[in-house]
Parts: sequence; structure tokens; C-alpha cells
Amino acid sequence: MKKVLITLFVILTSLSCKQNNTSEIKDTTTPTSETKKDYNLKPDGSAYTEPELTSMSHQELMQVFHEVPRDTIQTIGILIYDGYFMLDAMGPMSVLSHMYPTKKILIGKNKGIITSSDNVKTQVDYSIDDIDQLDVLLIPGGVVETYNATKDEKLLNWIKKIDKNSKYTMSVCTGAWILGAAGLLEDKQATTNWYNAEERLSQYGAKYVKKRYTNDGKYWTSAGVSAGIDMSLAFIDHVLGRNYAAFTALNLEYDPNPPFTGGHPDNTDKVVTYMTEKMYNEMLQPYLKEKETKLRQNEEK
Repeated sequence: MKKVLITLFVILTSLSCKQNNTSEIKDTTTPTSETKKDYNLKPDGSAYTEPELTSMSHQELMQVFHEVPRDTIQTIGILIYDGYFMLDAMGPMSVLSHMYPTKKILIGKNKGIITSSDNVKTQVDYSIDDIDQLDVLLIPGGVVETYNATKDEKLLNWIKKIDKNSKYTMSVCTGAWILGAAGLLEDKQATTNWYNAEERLSQYGAKYVKKRYTNDGKYWTSAGVSAGIDMSLAFIDHVLGRNYAAFTALNLEYDPNPPFTGGHPDNTDKVVTYMTEKMYNEMLQPYLKEKETKLRQNEEK
């Protein structure tokens, strides 16, 4: 698979100075309901027929396929920490791994074994002390450990340092809490996990948008867990064009068809929603009470 992607990028690069199809790169930074299958059209606006496609050489097909990249991305770093939601990080990693020859790395506050909320252990070879610059920084979410990360000054200072020179800064799920705590989402449109979403983001000065993913300038944020996949596909669409994004989705066979309606409070049974919200409340309550106690103590001094 890696060889296939590298070969594809080499071919696309070789075509970058050549004339390609007449379709312009679309700005697809917000969710779209587009279902049109014939994105690549002939100059006269008609679709290619099966016989025409069959008769075309690979080089000719690639000339149709190629779109001039909007940006050059050399490094993508995904910050992970104990208790992070695995799909928050590995979903985007699976999508963004299609961007070659971009270097993708996992980064921890410290090197070594990092354990996800599902108790999956990952060896991380880079710490925040090793990384001074990234083109893209992505931060996944979790629950208690994510809340704790919003109080970690060393981590927040590193994020702010990377953000100063990054081309894009991204979060998945409650990872937006961390971006917010670093002061990066003030006056920005953003989204996050549905749990107390508006309240959480407003405390960081962000404008909550109830969407699967959002893009405000260099900042990309997604809703809970699986939404990071959608955001990452939209990001590839934004940077490399619709054809490469469609190739990525097809290569992953990303064609969601859940067995039932759900996944968000707007379309989930009330009992299920209430139980889930109560579970989150009970997980975070001790930490929120500790915060309130410290605030009172500071006020009394």
C-alpha cells in the first residue's frame, strides 16, 4: 500500500506542470451532501463513457485525475496521551497516511508506552521536547485525562509554540478542550463532542457550531470520535483536491451505513442519551469539584 501511494504521488508531481481537467479545486471545508459521482467531466461538460475510460492509458487517466495541490504538507504530528480515545487519533492517522511523502508521527508528553482509554498500548518515539515545528498538529480527545491536559501548563505551552508556525492545527472530539485551554479557539467557530459542547467551548471564547466538523482559518475541529475521519477526508479534499480525497475514501472503502439511526443526542433515544450524559457527569464530577474548591480557596486568600 505504501509503495502504491508513493508511486501515485510521484506521478501526480510529474503532472503538476501539465494541463489537467478544467475543474477547479473546491473549498470543501464544511460538510457537503453532494452525491454526484461524475466529478471529472470532459471539456464539453459531459461525462466520460466506459469505453472512453477503457481506451485511455494510465498516464491519460492520471492527467484527468490530477488537481494542483493547494498546499504542501511535510509533517503531521498527532499528540497522544494516556486515556486518549483510540479512534480519535488512529482514524485520522489512517486517512492522513494517504498523504505522501508527508511524514506522520505520534508524539507524547514523554517517550515510551502510552495507553489509550481502551487499554491499547502504543510505543511513542517522540516527546514534546523533541519536536519544535510541525506543518499540522492534531490533538485527539478523551475524558478525565483530557480535562487534566487542559491544566497541564507544560503541554499547553508546547501546543502554543507549535501553533505559532503550524499551517494547520486540528482537534478531534474533546481534543478541542485542549486547544481551547491553550487559547487557540478564542473567537473561532469550533465543534467538539456533544457532551456539554456549547458550555465547554464558550468557556474558552469559542463559538460552538453543531456540525460534524468545522474549519475556521487554520483551525479544524471535529465532533466526537468517528467525526475525525470525516474531518480528515475534508482536509485532504481541501489540500489535495476532490479526486485525491475520493481516492482515499475509496481505498479505505469509507461508505458509512450504520445499522440504525443514532450517534448524536438529536437522533438517539432519551434514556440512552440521559444515561450517557450522567455517566460523563459522574466521571468528571470529582475533578470539577476539585476545581471549584481551588477557586474558592484562591478567592479567600
